[in-house]
Amino acid sequence: MTQNPWTREQSPGPQQPSPSPGPQPDITPRGPSAPQHGVPAPAEDQRLPKFAIPAADTLWWVGVHGGSGETTMSVLLPGTRASNHRWPIPPPPVPTPVILVARTHGSGLRAAQRAAIEWASGVVQGVAVLGLVLIADAPGRLPRVLDDFADIVGGGVPRVWDIPWIEEWRRGEAPTPDNTPDEVFEVLESIYALRASNPADYPAPY
Repeated sequence: MTQNPWTREQSPGPQQPSPSPGPQPDITPRGPSAPQHGVPAPAEDQRLPKFAIPAADTLWWVGVHGGSGETTMSVLLPGTRASNHRWPIPPPPVPTPVILVARTHGSGLRAAQRAAIEWASGVVQGVAVLGLVLIADAPGRLPRVLDDFADIVGGGVPRVWDIPWIEEWRRGEAPTPDNTPDEVFEVLESIYALRASNPADYPAPY
């Protein structure tokens, strides 16, 4: 991830100077950035599966339920990978960075909450959760009860990013800069800046 392909700036040609960098996204954690003592682990049947990866060499999207949008996120940010609803576990000592992905319907938010609790309990060793992406499940504003629940779920992870409803994607069009709204560019720029700033220094138990 040496270059961010999702930027409104045009890449400079061979003879052009590089453009001046714009304002940097705020990547300060808003919630806990490491597992917490005293958080009870979910029951075994409420946990996400795990699979081994050879090294912590990329950012993984962990969709916490089917249809969460983890594959879409991996397309949006090339060089990242979708985990197929599993925790990617590298060998010690370096943890792999992951971002949880969920839809904003009730079952999606509950699945995100379970995954956040699982991570917070410390039973998932070798991952560093950077935050949660919430992808709108329908056009328009969330109902108040879901909006409030999303705030509760988001309080259990370091950061939350929101992806709006995009009709072109619903119709099956592949995500491109032309059919991607500014809100998504802002999310991708923030995640790219976060991943590039300190890719392996996030705390994780081993």
